Amino acid sequence: MPPSSTERIMIRELSSMYSNSDVDDLGSGVVGLLLTSLSWLLVILTLPFSLFFCFKVVQEYERAVIFRLGRLQSGGSRGIFFVLPCIESYTKVDLRTSCFDVPPQEVLTKDSVTVSVDAVVYYRVSNAIISIANVANAHQSTRLLAQTTLRNILGTKNLHELLSEREGISNAIQGSLDIATEAWGIKVERVEIKDVRLPVQLQRAMAAEAEAAREARAKVIAAEGEQKASRALKEASDVISESPAALQLRYLQTLNTISAEKNSTIVFPLPIDLIQGFMKGMRRD
Repeated sequence: MPPSSTERIMIRELSSMYSNSDVDDLGSGVVGLLLTSLSWLLVILTLPFSLFFCFKVVQEYERAVIFRLGRLQSGGSRGIFFVLPCIESYTKVDLRTSCFDVPPQEVLTKDSVTVSVDAVVYYRVSNAIISIANVANAHQSTRLLAQTTLRNILGTKNLHELLSEREGISNAIQGSLDIATEAWGIKVERVEIKDVRLPVQLQRAMAAEAEAAREARAKVIAAEGEQKASRALKEASDVISESPAALQLRYLQTLNTISAEKNSTIVFPLPIDLIQGFMKGMRRD
């Protein structure tokens, strides 16, 4: 079956694209070979002074990404390496773990409460070549992405979740950032939420609510204590009523306690039965 018009157009575009790229590669290869030869010739003619400018050193924790005639060279150099003048350039990339503070972000939580949250992010460059070739500024891009990710994830949480589940929220932010920055050669190692600032009115309302809850619990505890004390007094009165001598002993024990604390005060209990008999005698008279 002959190809359709659409297929013919696609075939024509692909063939032209590949033919143009082949011509470009051929032209750049010839020009690149010529310029490389001239660069080596310049190095040889200016020996030994050219060695001071061609040899470069990077630290163990750094990698050098080299470009020759604008094209990326394979692999990242470290230690001592050679740079051809005029046609090669290099960029140092630090592989050590770095950190930055996420500025306080005004976030509207799921339950419509406005809070201000800041965090700290720890990250490192995992692939030096990708961090240079795939993104203009990997560090600045990571900072901006951390701010938007923090707002997006906290916007799906309630206030009580934000205050009580910081570790889980930090892990969620770290996972989201790590996936997004993988194409930039960045590895996000840790994210920590530093502080959650609440509005002053909300702080006062929460303090009043907590105080009311504490007072309610205190009243319940006091009522339970009174109930238990009344039960104990009832049981004690039942025991004392069975033995008249127990009441007298209790009276002497109370006098002993009062005399030890306030020896100038003497309390003498008057039996109610005696008062009732005296009142009856007065009524008869």
